[in-house]
Amino acid sequence: MYKILTIHDVIRVPPEKLGKNIKEAIIESIEEKYEGLIDPKVGVILACVNINEIKEGKIRPTDPGVYYEVIFDLLVYKPELHELVFGEVVENAEFGAFVRIGPLDGLVHISQLMDDYVSYDAKNRVFLGRESKKTLKEKDLVLARIISLSFAEQTKLGLTMRQSGLGSLNWLEAEKKKRKGK
Repeated sequence: MYKILTIHDVIRVPPEKLGKNIKEAIIESIEEKYEGLIDPKVGVILACVNINEIKEGKIRPTDPGVYYEVIFDLLVYKPELHELVFGEVVENAEFGAFVRIGPLDGLVHISQLMDDYVSYDAKNRVFLGRESKKTLKEKDLVLARIISLSFAEQTKLGLTMRQSGLGSLNWLEAEKKKRKGK
């Protein structure tokens, strides 16, 4: 889930940025400090979207930088357990499909792809359902559910597409047409 967090922090602006517009220099310093960080409580920090308040800068005797007390908004993405997510299949491997969900990739294990016996065609990098004849290839858009997540040493997302209403958007569209045709 994407969220906007309001943060109150002291931001150091290094001397090489002091010739710039102060707001621009502070935004650059916030980006360098926060963007790309992954925190289990907050999620993935994507961007500084707004500066709400900048207080007077202070110089410390042992540092040539200027320190500003700043209140600002960050755009973050924090995956939630059981959340429905749209994504794109970015890689298929014999054990499952990697799906890009915003700034993170999740894994749909082969056992969680569909309610069917699934085989993997390594040459074409495609999954095929035996009975349903459904295929899943790279660049397919999918709807999945987050079933496990870990922010330990690296972020890991486990996804499923076995539940009703989930899977490749091509599958869902075909099912929709099939129901309308009856």
